[in-house]
Amino acid sequence: MNTTAALLTALEKMLENNDLDLFSRRVLDAVADTRDMAMYRKGIEFTEAIHRQAPGPEQVKEWGQRLLSDIRQYNIAEVSSTGPVLTVSAITKSYGYGKFALGPVSLELRKGQVYGLVGENGNGKTTLLRILAKELSCDSGSVAYHFEQARARGDYDLRTRIIYIPQRTQKWHGSLMDNLKFVLASYGTPAAEIEPRMLLMVARLGLWKYKDLQWSELSSGYKMRFELARTLLRAPEILLLDEPLANLDVLSQQVILEDLKNICMSPRNPIALMLSSQQLYEVEKVSDKVIFLKNGQYRDNGPHTGDPEANALIVELDTAASREALQAALADLVPEKISFNGGVYILTFGGDATFSGVLSVLGMSGIEITYIRNISSSTRRFFMV
Repeated sequence: MNTTAALLTALEKMLENNDLDLFSRRVLDAVADTRDMAMYRKGIEFTEAIHRQAPGPEQVKEWGQRLLSDIRQYNIAEVSSTGPVLTVSAITKSYGYGKFALGPVSLELRKGQVYGLVGENGNGKTTLLRILAKELSCDSGSVAYHFEQARARGDYDLRTRIIYIPQRTQKWHGSLMDNLKFVLASYGTPAAEIEPRMLLMVARLGLWKYKDLQWSELSSGYKMRFELARTLLRAPEILLLDEPLANLDVLSQQVILEDLKNICMSPRNPIALMLSSQQLYEVEKVSDKVIFLKNGQYRDNGPHTGDPEANALIVELDTAASREALQAALADLVPEKISFNGGVYILTFGGDATFSGVLSVLGMSGIEITYIRNISSSTRRFFMV
C-alpha cells in the first residue's frame, strides 16, 4: 500500500471512530497532495463550514465522506526520494581557545523524515542549525546540499530551499493574510492559485479562526504557527526549527509535532525536518532519529559499538519509596545499578531482564509508582551521564 492509499484508509478509520478533530486536519494533507485548486476550494469550504455552522458529528462525517470520495478521483503521484538531501561530514565550530566547541558532527538528512535535536542549554543545538542553514560557516568539515536545480541556479536559489526559523520570530507588519499572499506572489505562484493555497495552509495549521487578527493579538504559540504557515508556503526541501515548542502547552506541542511530521511526509512534497527542543519525550515520539549534543559532542539514539549499556535495560521511575524498598522488590531481577538524581531513580539491568518483567515485579510489590519509562533506546539516558 502506498503512502496516499494508507492515508485514505486511515482517514476512513478516523471517521468510523469519530476522531473528527484529527480527521479535519489530516484530510487537508490529502487535499493538498491533489495539487488541484478546485479540490483546494472544497477543502477550504469543509473547514469554513465546520467553523461557521458548528455541526454535529454525523454532519461532519457526511461532509468528510463526500470530501474523501472527491479525493479518490485523483491519481496522486508520489515522489521517490532515496538519497540524502543534505550530508554533513565531520564539521566543527569553535568560539575561541578554551571556549565552546562543536563537533565533529557527521549526519545525513533525508526527505520525509523528522530529526530531533536535543541536549542541555549551551551545548550547540542553535549553532548546528545555523551552520546547516548557511547562516554560520564551520571551521572544518563540509556540508553538502543535494539540490540539482539549486546548484545550477546558484547559492541564492539553494538557500531558498533551506528554511531556518529561530526561537524568536520577527514581528509581522500589515495583515496576516497579506503577508502570506506576498510570500506566494514572491515565489511566482499564479494569481488564481494564491488565495486557495494560502487558505488551505491556514486551515491545515489550525489557524482559521485567527486569520483576521493582527500580529499583536496573537499568543506566542500562534505567532510560531503563522511563521510555519509562511515558511511551508515556500515549499522548502529542508526545514530547520529552533525550539518551536517553547511557548506551547503540552497538548499543543503534541498536535503541532504530529502535524509537522505528517506535512513533511507528503508524498508530493516531502521535507527533511530537523527541530531542536527541550521537550525530549514529545520529540522522540515523532522523530525518525534523535541527535543528542553534550559539550558539543554528538551522539544519536541508535546502537553504538563498544557502548557498555548497548544491550542494557534502563528504566527511569519516580516513586516515594526508598532505595532500600526498591532494592528489596527488585532483588530477583538483580539490578546492576540504582542511581537517584534527586528527582527520579535510574535502574540499569543486564542479562535477560525485560521492561514488562520490571512492571510485573513492581506491581506485585505494592510500591506506588508515580511515573515509569523504558529509556534504553532514548537519548534521555545520555542526560544521566
